Amino acid sequence: MIFHPTYFSPIAQFQQLVKAEHIIFEVFDNYQKQTYRNRFNIYSPNGLQSLSIPILHNNGIRQKTRDVKIENSFPWQKNHFKSLQNAYRSSPYFEFYEDDIAPLYEKPQIFLLDFLLLTQELSFDMLQLNAEYSKTTSFSLEYLNSQDFRFLVEAKSKKKYTSNPYKQVFEDKYGFIPNLSILDLIFSEGPNALSLLFID
Repeated sequence: MIFHPTYFSPIAQFQQLVKAEHIIFEVFDNYQKQTYRNRFNIYSPNGLQSLSIPILHNNGIRQKTRDVKIENSFPWQKNHFKSLQNAYRSSPYFEFYEDDIAPLYEKPQIFLLDFLLLTQELSFDMLQLNAEYSKTTSFSLEYLNSQDFRFLVEAKSKKKYTSNPYKQVFEDKYGFIPNLSILDLIFSEGPNALSLLFID
């Protein structure tokens, strides 16, 4: 199965990742704005909150995702980690995983792709998912021998996704919000999160 590496991927992507015998991450695509490549959604005290990694743009010249650099002139890492703490400190499992996540937000990152792969690998570890992956060596519009789930990178997609219900931290205020970052499920369900990704 082929996917785009994304920033703490949405649950819909992980529902497919857990089924894959082998994961292929697309790294030769052209970078596009308004996707889960550089953003993820969490459940904040004020409802849905989107956190985005700032990108260094190349004077309007199209870049490959693997070449995109992160804009580090302001403290986005500190802000993102603080937002996670504010959103999930009262969730059942945030404290259990907090020390695993914190290092990602302490060391400056240069290339977006490197950081995305770190978040993918950490997500696998937190889910206790034994997942191996490879990366593409060129770009192709179609992969005849692989199921193509690259469309799941689209943050503005209107497609509805089915998920197993679980208790979200501010659900009593705003109701259930589907397809948030995998972190929402992990912080809410801990060791049970992996089993909830399998949909009949």
